[in-house]
Amino acid sequence: MIPLALSYTKATSLDEALAAIRDGAKPIAGGQSLVPMMRLRLASPDGLVDLAGIAELTGIRQEGGEIVIGAMTRHREVASSADVHRGARAVAQAAAGIGSPAVRNRGTIGGSLAHADPHADLPAALLAVGGSVTVRSASGSRSIAAADLVLDYLTTSLADDELIVDVRLPTDAGQSAYAKFHRRAIDWSIVGVAVAIRGGKVSTGITGLGSQPVRAAGFEEVVNAGGSLDEAAARAGEGTSPIDDLDGSAEYKRHLAGVLAKRALAEAKGQ
Repeated sequence: MIPLALSYTKATSLDEALAAIRDGAKPIAGGQSLVPMMRLRLASPDGLVDLAGIAELTGIRQEGGEIVIGAMTRHREVASSADVHRGARAVAQAAAGIGSPAVRNRGTIGGSLAHADPHADLPAALLAVGGSVTVRSASGSRSIAAADLVLDYLTTSLADDELIVDVRLPTDAGQSAYAKFHRRAIDWSIVGVAVAIRGGKVSTGITGLGSQPVRAAGFEEVVNAGGSLDEAAARAGEGTSPIDDLDGSAEYKRHLAGVLAKRALAEAKGQ
């Protein structure tokens, strides 16, 4: 389906982009989520502001004990970054498994997080490693922890005039891993689990078991108390709300969460 007519602005600075967003334009980054929604008329913005020409939104650097990733950094750059592998490996692994090479070459980390698909890989990985995003509007900036970013299906805590400008990762989550289950390599995860070991404690993030990424609280409780992995896996899906659909039953998806959590933990430990 052909999208409706709309205005288009190619921003050359962050201030220009934020002014356009304040005036009602929808930001477009890699376009891998927004454009398909527009073609199906699931999204019908009056205008778009293209962020591709804003150099300050790209790149990966170390800053103040954190890894800072510009929101317009492509998935392939995140996946291949030595800094991200060393400091927050689960995020690099999640980025490496997104879609096809074409999607990874165009899609951006900020765009994926802002889209907030309930089967997306990066929000769960960011949750497990304890990351955050910096958002800006024409009136100021603030930081949002990964746990507070995604509120519901395709819904984040960003205000209408706010834009993700960077993603911040701790440098102590190199001992982490992301495991996912999907039908084909280019498909969304049916279930994906990120596990990180930080300060001797295990933290997790799961995608596909509800409308937003969640912690596997039961799994964490058992593992951090020194319990058996089988018991931990059996509790990985506690408190989640998956649905029965063509990918499988809710019970099946909870079982997958336990299997994947064990795999990710083993990989995080180098086993």
